[in-house]
Amino acid sequence: MFATRAGFRTLQRAGVSQIQRAGMSMLGGGKPAARTSRLRRLGRVAVGGAAVGVSYMAWLMYRNRNPAEQQPYDPTKKTLVLLGTGWGSTTVLKNLDTENFNVVVVSPRNYFLFTPLLPSCTVGTIENRSIMEPVRQLARHKQREVTFYEAECTGIDAERKELTLERRTHSDDLQVSNARPPTAPEDVVTLKYDYLVVGVGGTVNTFGTPGVEEHACFLKEMPDARKIRRRLMDAVENAAFDDISEEERDRLLHMVVVGGGPTGIEYAGELHDFLVDDLAQWYPALARRVRITLVEALPNVLPAFDKKLIDYTQSTFSENQITILTRTMVKEVKAKSFVVQNGDGSRTEIPYGLLVWATGIKAQPVVNRIREQLPATQTNARGLLVDEYLRVKGARDIWALGDCALSGYAPLAQVASQQGKWLARRLNAMGSAAAADPATDIFAEFDAARPFKYSSQGSLAYIGSEKAIADLPLFNRNITAGGIATFWFWKSAYLNELFSLRNSTLVASDWVKRFFFGRDISRE
Repeated sequence: MFATRAGFRTLQRAGVSQIQRAGMSMLGGGKPAARTSRLRRLGRVAVGGAAVGVSYMAWLMYRNRNPAEQQPYDPTKKTLVLLGTGWGSTTVLKNLDTENFNVVVVSPRNYFLFTPLLPSCTVGTIENRSIMEPVRQLARHKQREVTFYEAECTGIDAERKELTLERRTHSDDLQVSNARPPTAPEDVVTLKYDYLVVGVGGTVNTFGTPGVEEHACFLKEMPDARKIRRRLMDAVENAAFDDISEEERDRLLHMVVVGGGPTGIEYAGELHDFLVDDLAQWYPALARRVRITLVEALPNVLPAFDKKLIDYTQSTFSENQITILTRTMVKEVKAKSFVVQNGDGSRTEIPYGLLVWATGIKAQPVVNRIREQLPATQTNARGLLVDEYLRVKGARDIWALGDCALSGYAPLAQVASQQGKWLARRLNAMGSAAAADPATDIFAEFDAARPFKYSSQGSLAYIGSEKAIADLPLFNRNITAGGIATFWFWKSAYLNELFSLRNSTLVASDWVKRFFFGRDISRE
């Protein structure tokens, strides 16, 4: 316990005796110097760590902007076609070793969409392009060249291994509704394949409810989010006119969400935040009159979540003055009102200004065309029946994953993502085996592999007012949580799950921008 030499020299110059110096040292005179030294070391470690972090980020950005040269098309390799750019197909592409195949991606949209944050785009919490990852950018970083066609697959000949494609120059029309725009004959092309991965997802299921296609907004694709944002601002701006009746004003300011699953709940929460944080500032007279109603046919919302979280969500919605109508079925949607059947069987007509349909999916047309060719094995109209290796039953050299595949698991993003990683690993292994032995039957060799098994990573949902809920598996039991702390966990989890550093940076900056400047209320 002695002071440093520099300290002794200073004391000596000041005329302090050796005994006095020793006494001061024993009394703790050297502690400030020791603390300073430790702080300096910690400071150096912090600066060094920051320098390493910045350097790593700079390297990632440089690599993203300057991809390496790719191997060209190899006619000796098999052609692997990926249908779709959703969670399943894009995860396959991201993890696939393209050295073993000539890869072709076909989709009517040229980007991957991070759908869990799509409700945030409807009110401007996050900008649209922040959750869109261009497929060509992902493909450009693969070892071998990847071909991309912005087209819709409208037909398949499983015997001849041939696809019929229609070029899409108006893909927004395709994605906003189930109706396809007319296609000129010259826009129809064919594509041969050796192996096919079907990951086209599903389309909106209206359950045959009259008027939904014509009057409701969906929430599945980016054009849907744009449409909701326009309709929302249209309703608010029209309600600001003085020459309309109070009844009409109340109708315009009634926002309805059909569907009590995570998508509907999150949209209702985002809409409430937009009302409280932004509309209340710029439309104070109107904001007080805005009503939000959520309609669910089941006895309660979020049926896949723990009962405690359901109760917490309903309590939060009650505090936020969001009306929940359970055991209520929508029977018809009109231009300015919708008809519901209540739990007691009676019917009520309710006026609305904006109606968002966030419930149910069904098979895409191309999935139905595959099923038509395999009537003996494909007997379920909801999608393609697959075995434990994701192989389409009754077909040869075709796999299916994600929402279009009936694998026994729920149609969730994390299911499709895990299926994509598993399938990419198996294709990589079998592709390497085929490169060593061209006689290898990749499709049949899957029998020797370990079957796909889904591992639940839990469920998250944002419920508004900077609160979220989490239902997470931990050591063979579930951990449930809700509140502000869970909201920050929700944010960090989604930042980590985003497909690229670019997406994570853009989303984080959008959150910061909204905190300081609020949401943009301008109409596109």
